Amino acid sequence: MLWANLHLLFWLSLMPFATGWMGENHFAPMTFSLYGVVLFMTGVAYLILARTLTGRHNLQSEATIQAGANLKLKVSMVLYLAGISLAFVNEWISLALYASVAVIWFIPDRRFEQSHAAP
Repeated sequence: MLWANLHLLFWLSLMPFATGWMGENHFAPMTFSLYGVVLFMTGVAYLILARTLTGRHNLQSEATIQAGANLKLKVSMVLYLAGISLAFVNEWISLALYASVAVIWFIPDRRFEQSHAAP
């Protein structure tokens, strides 16, 4: 679990570099693409960490079942890949895709709210 957490922290530590490079180069297509790669790899690292944590629990537990069906993460990964490839077509489409992922994660996940609701 420690290695999975360090892997996630590594990719998160590259966010300031990718963001700064994007701003310094006036939003050039290559910088948008690199920003998307860092975001995508952060998602991959989060997926690895989530799988590592759920692997430590009973496979039939409610938390494991809830975490295994993470639609938000799958949609985020697809949007990140689309943003990386569309960065060379139009940077603003890429930025809109990255922003839409942020909006998706602001919406609370109902699976966990329903499982912790009082009877």
